[in-house]
Amino acid sequence: MAESSPYLTATADAYDAVADLYTDLVRNSLDRLPLDRAIIAAFAELVRAAGPRPVADAGCGPGYLTAHLRDLGLDVFGVDLTPAFIDIAREDHPDLRFEVGSMGAIDVADGELGGLISWYSAIHIPPPELPPYLAEFRRVLAPGGHLLLGFFESEGDPVLPFDHKVTPAYRWPIDDLAGLAGKEGFAEVARMSREPLTDERFRRGHLLMRAL
Repeated sequence: MAESSPYLTATADAYDAVADLYTDLVRNSLDRLPLDRAIIAAFAELVRAAGPRPVADAGCGPGYLTAHLRDLGLDVFGVDLTPAFIDIAREDHPDLRFEVGSMGAIDVADGELGGLISWYSAIHIPPPELPPYLAEFRRVLAPGGHLLLGFFESEGDPVLPFDHKVTPAYRWPIDDLAGLAGKEGFAEVARMSREPLTDERFRRGHLLMRAL
């Protein structure tokens, strides 16, 4: 289980300060992203096929993706460090469950979940501290459960820090991130990379993994 770290407080505070503006930017962001929606739909289909288990949206932000997963037929709840995001998510989606908390210490029993999605939320974790988070994702997933990671790709270079508009973040080579997840008990199912849109800076990476 990942321990509390100073950067967690800094990240939560940074997003708290811009929560309303950020929500306005991302609330309908999936509408123009057919490739992103496709891999999210594949994740949801695999989770549904495995049986009725809950799903965690880890680092859910204002809850727009949590609601999308609900619309895809999943029993989903959201967890985020930022209290302002949880307030917005609860107001926008009163039928869903949202909790303030760290995705490095998810309040569920071992093997309880059928799926977990970390959609551009692990990008703020310093690279040396990422393995405990992946271990926590494996802890909460049932064997055969699915993990979907969305992140900024560094296109074959080492892990690279970049000037995220809210708080420091990192770009990962997709092979390196897949290898790291493999060491924590995941097998790769699929990957998808896409080129940035005209208003995006970096290639987007997506890894679909299965808990062993």
